[in-house]
Amino acid sequence: MTEMLASSSAARRHFMTAAGALLLAPALPLRAAPSTTPDNFAERDDVRAFCAELAAAHGFDEAWLLDRFAGVRLLPKVIQLIRPPSSPAVKSWTRYRSRFIEPLRIRAGREFLAEHAASFERAEQDFGVPREVVAAIIGVETIYGRHTGDFELLSALSTLAFTWPPRAELFRRELGELFLLAREQSRDVAAFRGSYAGALGYPQFLPSSWRRYAVDFDGDGRADLIGSPVDAIGSVAAYLSAHGWEAGEPVAQRIRITDEAAAPLVAAGVEPSIDTATLDSAGARPLRGGELIAKPATLVDLVTPDAQTEYWLGFRNFYAITRYNRSYFYAMAVFQLSQELRQG
Repeated sequence: MTEMLASSSAARRHFMTAAGALLLAPALPLRAAPSTTPDNFAERDDVRAFCAELAAAHGFDEAWLLDRFAGVRLLPKVIQLIRPPSSPAVKSWTRYRSRFIEPLRIRAGREFLAEHAASFERAEQDFGVPREVVAAIIGVETIYGRHTGDFELLSALSTLAFTWPPRAELFRRELGELFLLAREQSRDVAAFRGSYAGALGYPQFLPSSWRRYAVDFDGDGRADLIGSPVDAIGSVAAYLSAHGWEAGEPVAQRIRITDEAAAPLVAAGVEPSIDTATLDSAGARPLRGGELIAKPATLVDLVTPDAQTEYWLGFRNFYAITRYNRSYFYAMAVFQLSQELRQG
């Protein structure tokens, strides 16, 4: 799930989200807080209000919706996983990188690329996104479909939508999207399984992103991100294309710059807006010689405690990856895994 759960610039740079894709459909209006909270979700006032609103907005039968909620279970584990830790972990790029740039993901990624070579080639032609970048996102998210989550999604999203106030609006929105997705896919809404935060399938799209960006890339008549790696390949490429990927353009360039000169540039944010003249005046130089890539950039700071901070320039394609997950660490892990896969 790529909805940011914090708003500070530091959180925007380094927050690790649960997984999946970002853009969300308009929220259903929220009613007043429930006056009762019975164990049976179908008897809760807030759930009844939600069902009435969803039925009115999208033509569902209200009684049918309530019947679906009669089978919903409260999942305390979901709240435990979504709750921020009492003592936040110290952010470390070196530690984060080691989780994703590692032998299993590299080996399995090269096998995944070879197995679906024709689909990757077609996705690259249709959307302009290199196959290694698409594969790297699927590799970071689920190790190429090996770990897609085993939470019953209707119960997970209901637990978050009605018992986790800090993000209730987000998760009620996604819960409504899940019902719409199930109807469009002719699936039982209770049959979807995914992450604790509502992400689905090979690429860990939220229901809203599935509905908005998934493509039927294998031509079987429906976009299936759970059962079709080919649809997942096309859908990740389509998502990045929709969020500004520029075919043939660079992603990132590592540079040297002092911490003092970097600080105000890092504070400029994730949008690529720093011009080459500004970087040159600040003393930025490519790490391995040559010239700075002359494109608007964001300054990416990859911090590891008790070690020198890595600084990179992130260009428009780096920014496109952050639309999938709004974390510098995440986007750089995808980029560096893609480089490993390219070498194969």
